[in-house]
Formats: sequence, structure tokens, C-alpha cells
Amino acid sequence: MDSGRTRIRANGIKGEHISGQTNIHSDYSASPYYLLFLLQSYSEKTDSSAAFGSSFPKEFHYGHDNSEPDSQAMPASQKPRILLMGLRRSGKTSIQKVVFHKVSPNETLFLEATNKIVKEDVSNCSFVQFQIWDLPGSDHVNIFDTANFDTESIILGCSAIVFVIDAQDEYTDALAKLHTTVSKAFGINPDIKFEVFIHKVDGLSDDHRIETQRDIYQRANDNLADDGLENIHLSFSLTSIYDHSIFEAFSKVVQKLIPQLPVMENLLNILISNSGLEKAFLFDVVCKIYLATDSSAVDMQSYELCCDMIDVVIDLSSIYGQRDDAAFDEKTRSTIKLNNGTILYLREVNKYLALVCILREDSFEKQGVIDYNFMCFQQAIQEVFDVNTAESTKLAISASGDYSHANGSVN
Repeated sequence: MDSGRTRIRANGIKGEHISGQTNIHSDYSASPYYLLFLLQSYSEKTDSSAAFGSSFPKEFHYGHDNSEPDSQAMPASQKPRILLMGLRRSGKTSIQKVVFHKVSPNETLFLEATNKIVKEDVSNCSFVQFQIWDLPGSDHVNIFDTANFDTESIILGCSAIVFVIDAQDEYTDALAKLHTTVSKAFGINPDIKFEVFIHKVDGLSDDHRIETQRDIYQRANDNLADDGLENIHLSFSLTSIYDHSIFEAFSKVVQKLIPQLPVMENLLNILISNSGLEKAFLFDVVCKIYLATDSSAVDMQSYELCCDMIDVVIDLSSIYGQRDDAAFDEKTRSTIKLNNGTILYLREVNKYLALVCILREDSFEKQGVIDYNFMCFQQAIQEVFDVNTAESTKLAISASGDYSHANGSVN
């Protein structure tokens, strides 16, 4: 990467992108050492040595990583499975293309209807790998038809079902299919997670969105209560491919596939409390899904700013970077100052992940403290997952959430 600085000024936003800079401030007070002690103690007490390393798929390539060869990628049979379900033209395939293939939302208008089950591996994230099955909405493909499908095997191997409902269309039939899907799937696999995306809300007014969500929530839960299935939990999200809501909704789905999520959240809480930060996100830089954040509430505007910052950093690195094969490396960092006195600060965690922090300008005066605390956080994250250790034992998440070794079970 180029070791120079690229200044940014657009729409009242100014800042500088620094790549290749390695000097760390020496303002190490007692709080960073306390943070280091807490991070090391927390990681030592945590029995989480899973390594889910893999290289980017070719279409997401940011550079080759020799420490994570493709031959060690997780077998497809061991990956958590997410089923995308819903009626025809509800937007299932568009969601997959926008989130994981960087397809422009406008280009999804020309996608053909899905007529068969489309299976795809998502392996660009270093912490969790999974499969997405895009199921057609037509009745001729019904995974609960035991005469044509091994229903039990499909559902037992499924970690989450994402059911997409078109909010701009009449959704009575969609609710009926949702009820059938949930009741049958829960009967086979009670551990499965159910996510309902109330989709295409970009065409609705704010009041109409709230009313639609309330109506769908009430009717879906009433249908379950009528059948005595009150113990089934449905999560609802308002989504659109024309804003960042779909990325936030899928972030919550993917987070449920990460057994180390509580550890990551606690590490982020320790980081922000000892660094004067207001908010911190741990992002997958490819698809802009955040794998973890601190315990404070997620503000949609702040999340959108962080996503836009990642785009700016990668674009500038691709243009001005010294290396042609990597737009994001271990020395990447960026600082953007907003006109309201807020600072956006990005630091690379590893090839796949970036920590994006939001803080006030006066808190950034002690950047050396923040950088040192980040180094402690980075070390703790790498110890939890062992993503950069070539000799680490490769573990896989089974569909039941247990850990299994490639050559047998792990006690």
C-alpha cells in the first residue's frame, strides 16, 4: 500500500486516508494496560479456538493469502445452511445478489424468476462460512414434499430460514405459507432460527411501514397461537435493497451462526469503555455485514456512515495503493471527520475484517491510547478464532451448533 495520505472532502465531510502507516503513539496510560489484561484474561478463559479461515471467492478477490489455502476450506456438508423462502417475485434472489454479489439494486429488475433450488457457498467471511439455498416460490418445488425431497435431512441441516414477504403486495397467501413452513420445520428441527423479512418497504410511507409490520407480526403470531405453537419465536425486519436495511437484517441472521458472538460483543464493550468511543462495529469488508457490535443500540444512520466509509477506503486503496493484488491490508487505516465534530475511525483487523469506530473529536486527541487498545483487541480476536495460525486445528460448525474435527469428534 502507498504510505502517503489521501485527503477527503465531500458534502461537508473531510478527513484523510492513511495506508502503510505503522507508527503508534506512546501515550499508554493505565486504562490500556487494564484493557490488555481484561482481553487476555477473557480470551484465555474462553474455550473458543475455532478457525473458519478461507480465501475470498474469485469475484470478491482482494489479494491472495498464503496462510489460508483453499484446500482447507470448510466442506459444504459441514457449513451452516440458510434457506431463502417466500412466494414468487418477493425478492429472494435480489437480496442474495445485492448482499453477496455486489449487484446494483437497479440491475435486479432484470433477474429471471428462480425455477429450481440454487445452492451457493458464502466463504468470503473469515469467521463463519455458510450456504444459502434460494428456493423458488412456485408450488412445484416444495421441500416438504417427502416424495421428491429428503425433507428431514434438509431441515436438520438448516440453521436459519429467512422468509421474505413482499410488503407492497397482498400478503395473505404469504402468511399462510409462512405458517406452514414454520410449523413443519419446527417439528423437525426445534433449534432452527426463523427470520421474516418484510421486504420492498422503500415504496411505502413511514406510517404504512409501521402499520404493515404490526399487521404481519400480529397475524403471524396469532396463527401460531391458534395451533398451540406460542413457543416459536419469529424475528421481523423491514428491508429494502435500495438502502442499508437489508445489510443490517442479514447481519443479524449471520450473527446467530457465530457461537463466539457473546465473546466478541464483550471485547467490543471493553474496548469502547476504555477508549472513549461511542460505537464500534466489526465489519466483513466484502459484503458490509457487521459480525458484532457493542451492547449499545444500533443507529441506522451511523451504520450507513460506516458502510460508506468502507466503500471509500477500498476505492481509494484500489486507486492509490502500491500493490495491485490487495486493496485492503494489515496497514490500512482511515480517519474521517464529519462537520458535526464526529470522527469515523477505521482500522484493519485482518484481511477480511475491519473495525469501524464512532467517537467525538475531543476523544480522538488521545489517538495513541485508542491505537494501543485496538492492538490489544486485535490480538484477542485473533486468539479467539486463530484465523492467522497456519497450524491451528480446523474446526467446523455442524448444523446442530456443535464443533466437529475433520477426522472425528472433539471432546
